[in-house]
Amino acid sequence: MYEKKTVGAGSLKKGDTIIIDGAPCKIADVATSKSGKHGHAKINLVAVGLLDGKKRNIIMPSHDKVEAPIIEKKSAQVLSISGNMANVMDVETYETFDLDIPEELQAEVKEGVEVLYWLLMGTKVMKQVK
Repeated sequence: MYEKKTVGAGSLKKGDTIIIDGAPCKIADVATSKSGKHGHAKINLVAVGLLDGKKRNIIMPSHDKVEAPIIEKKSAQVLSISGNMANVMDVETYETFDLDIPEELQAEVKEGVEVLYWLLMGTKVMKQVK
């Protein structure tokens, strides 16, 4: 199972990461409505999926708890490139595995360069070239 933590919905702000419908998302916008005469304050979250890029909207009471993924940021060296896949080796554990090369990094990723990747909910995602 992947690592995650529980946070209060009232403490969330733009840029935080949370799990919506089982997908890790980065919060793009937070709007809080005032509590009514008998009700609680509500939070309207707009978030974008970190893995799929989908926009998600969720409304919940501010006292609710939500899950947030724990993102591990690691470095790896590119060993070889085949199409839009790169075979990389983690610089700490020397584990080798394949990573998808994102569209915006295609020109920069070459054999021998070091890349930053995220370990996010059991999925490895290449983020940038060092």
